[in-house]
Amino acid sequence: MWLLELIVPVLWNYYIATKVVLQQLLGRSFHLPVLSQQDGKVAIITGGAKGIGYYTAKHLARLGMHVIIAGNNETDGNEAVTRIQQDTLNEKVEFLFCDLASMKSIRNCVQNFKAKNLDLHVLVNNAGVMLVPEGRTEDGFEEHFGTNYLGHFLLTNLLLDTLRKSGTNDLNARVVTVSSATHFRGQVNFDDLQSSSCYSAHGAYAQSKLALVLFTYYLQHLLTVEGSHVTCNAVDPGVVNTDLYKNLSYPGKVVKWMTGWLLLKSAEEGAATSIYACVSPDLEGIGGCYLYNGKRIDSSEVSYNLELQKKLWTESCKMAALPVSS
Repeated sequence: MWLLELIVPVLWNYYIATKVVLQQLLGRSFHLPVLSQQDGKVAIITGGAKGIGYYTAKHLARLGMHVIIAGNNETDGNEAVTRIQQDTLNEKVEFLFCDLASMKSIRNCVQNFKAKNLDLHVLVNNAGVMLVPEGRTEDGFEEHFGTNYLGHFLLTNLLLDTLRKSGTNDLNARVVTVSSATHFRGQVNFDDLQSSSCYSAHGAYAQSKLALVLFTYYLQHLLTVEGSHVTCNAVDPGVVNTDLYKNLSYPGKVVKWMTGWLLLKSAEEGAATSIYACVSPDLEGIGGCYLYNGKRIDSSEVSYNLELQKKLWTESCKMAALPVSS
């Protein structure tokens, strides 16, 4: 009986996640509306050198924003900066080194950013790894959890003071965090957050994406309570044809190669909802949403559990060596 009680929720999560992914594969792409110029605003995009992050950075630069690409590959980052500058004729595009798998690097990045004395109107938590072999970050955290989730948790918290100062009653600062439909099958295992006892790349990735949604909702809760002019929303880009699939098994790679061009969104299409969440007037002052194809939809049932959100927040503060807020 106990085995059945353990297996049924897992199978149900797999069913929901598979259903959502199939709906996304067969659904239509979201086309961005015309957005107003964003001159004078500043944005940081993690992982902005490639894929969804690159097209997010490029579109925001085209709208006139001062765009900072934060990434762990200086060559790729500077090449992306040059391309975006040339394509958008916006010189206010730059690169900052930030390795999300290193808390020291994240703290150095934030220090370097703050030395510029800039405002910060938009933070896009976009970078991530997917289905990587079992490994640990510089600080000893499981790679999906440490990079996708905990790295962004620390980065966001260190930038909150600047976001708070930059947001106004009429024009809130925004935190946009990229999750995934995979979060529907995710579970946060507080007894083994680092997936040490039984590692599954799929399970670890799903846990990191669920953690990002829980983090988004709880941060919005805290900001609302304190009356800050900052909003936080989570974005589901859909199933997108990017380099993240490089760690698929060989059969999976063959299927992707054969069908990806037909079923998967392009990186530019995948960036559309992130861009929408960054600047759309429809979302002014609105946070705590899960967005897909430019619309607010329900995330997984467990993601709305306030006690779970709070517990994860508390544990994350401890791991990131931050004061615990409640």
